[in-house]
Amino acid sequence: MSESFDISAQARKDGGKGASRRLRRTGMVPGILYGGHKDPQMIAVAHNELNQHLENEAFYSHILDLDLDGNSVKVVLKDLQRHPAKPFITHVDFQRISADEKIRMLVPLHFINEKACPGVKMGGTATHNMNEAEVTCLPKYLPEFITLDMADMEIGNSVHLGELIMPEGVELSRTLDM
Repeated sequence: MSESFDISAQARKDGGKGASRRLRRTGMVPGILYGGHKDPQMIAVAHNELNQHLENEAFYSHILDLDLDGNSVKVVLKDLQRHPAKPFITHVDFQRISADEKIRMLVPLHFINEKACPGVKMGGTATHNMNEAEVTCLPKYLPEFITLDMADMEIGNSVHLGELIMPEGVELSRTLDM
């Protein structure tokens, strides 16, 4: 994990649809912070700051530093809701993490040597049925992405999730065909 992401948030008291709408009009995104054997806490994050971080793919599968009213909390992004027609984020969920508890995350798959593989050179097409895999690991082992080398793929070959080479300390949460 080469990058670090710092997010500023503030606690909020009032909940509900009306309060969330008022918050969005001020350029903030309502959210929730849960997990870590603590009660869920309603928060608000600046829309522009969150939007800038979301442009980086690593943000989705990284340990984030959430500055909540002056206290730093280690979190992961668990859910993100967007407006169906406008480029706005309507809600965000963060989960607190602990260094000694395993977390379950979706991690992107990166396909390399796709254009150079024998199957594509012979006229085949590489098809990706999945572009992310669900993994379980301690936070310190969370990979930014998992690489799949397609250099030896022939026409008709397939790769199953169970065949992926996982980084140290990382295991698949479930095995489905890819």
